[in-house]
Amino acid sequence: MKIKKGQIALFFVIVAILAAGVSYLARPVLQDVNLGLDLQGGFEVLYEVEAMHEGDVIDEQALLATTTALNERVNTIGVSEPTIQIEGDNRIRVQLAGVEDQESARDILSTGGELTIRDVDDNILLDGSDLTQNGANATLNGDTNQPIVTLTLEDADKFGAITRELSQQPQGENLLVMWLDFEEGDSYEEEAMKADPKFLSAASVRQTLQTRNVQIEGQFTTEETRFLAEILNAGALPVELNEIYSTSVGASLGEQAMKQTINAGLIGVALIFIYMALYYRFPGIIAIITLSVYTFLVLVVFNALNAVLTLPGIAALILGIGMAVDANIITYERVREEIKTGKSIMSAFRVGGRRSFATIFDANITTLIAAGVMFYFGTSSVQGFAVMLIISILVSFLTAVWGSRLLLGLWVNSKFLNKRPGWFGVKRGEIDEV
Repeated sequence: MKIKKGQIALFFVIVAILAAGVSYLARPVLQDVNLGLDLQGGFEVLYEVEAMHEGDVIDEQALLATTTALNERVNTIGVSEPTIQIEGDNRIRVQLAGVEDQESARDILSTGGELTIRDVDDNILLDGSDLTQNGANATLNGDTNQPIVTLTLEDADKFGAITRELSQQPQGENLLVMWLDFEEGDSYEEEAMKADPKFLSAASVRQTLQTRNVQIEGQFTTEETRFLAEILNAGALPVELNEIYSTSVGASLGEQAMKQTINAGLIGVALIFIYMALYYRFPGIIAIITLSVYTFLVLVVFNALNAVLTLPGIAALILGIGMAVDANIITYERVREEIKTGKSIMSAFRVGGRRSFATIFDANITTLIAAGVMFYFGTSSVQGFAVMLIISILVSFLTAVWGSRLLLGLWVNSKFLNKRPGWFGVKRGEIDEV
């Protein structure tokens, strides 16, 4: 019997390439993983969507428009990879990971943001649609050094016509009253009597202003002007959002949960590796190699999908490792059974691999169907678990089924394992003599 050393050499070349690739790319891959709010802190809020005006209908188009507006507002907060999902017929769930000032973020999300410029009789003269895109800016008044908001209008002629008419009105009636989220029942006359009126400002117009630049002045702080500018640039929400549920996770709590989960996962995986090496001997070592590559590839695919890793996602990853091990165990057990019947190592490898495939395929397909159902009907963290589980199942076919058989097949085809059933954990006394 001549051993084919080229097959063994090819095995070591493949393993060396895999080890080098994983070692070189492991750190950047781990750094690119987007962590959910349960791992890095943040907050989650569930809104119930209601119509802003009587007769309006909350349909799919209204919900999509609302999620678009919320996405624009999240961009002003500077949150990476936000999760904004429509749930049911009238609910929207928002998850923002890594947010430090949660109250400000909640205000930016839920404030209507509908700007209107009215006269003293509350007639609309201009609204948010008359602003240029991102036309609101927080700045300082050059003369008084007070925080103000500057607006850039689309049409200077329209503003000129409005100010021309107002400039001809008597004192007290020549006002441009700026409102944010004017509601039915509000009025300038009532609010003007209050020490803290609801409107933003009321400027007197004494001459025609043929300009696109408008200033909102008042007793604002720098933070208030920044908030107002962000809301105006993000646009008005087409609906009203009522908060019905919210939860927050501190950054330190999320970090602690991640460490505990990862440590538990590492212990579990280490025990699996030890069991595979002790019980299945050489095939178990090959399984350890393919499982390590499997874990790396799952994270690569996960990052490519721009998915967010949560605690349930880590649980699904570890569960996927268990399923990948199961595929190896089924294959190796069938090979061992064939060896015990007296077949040669090569014959046992081929027959055992062929007969085990149907069992592995059925087990993974049923789990894949369950994961698909969880993703379709589930929400939030349930969907995160399902996504990771689906990725795990698909990648396990590449590594645990094809990869393990490729690497073990190189040794089997080299004929080095002939007459060495002990390398498969089979004692010679267990083999039936033919």
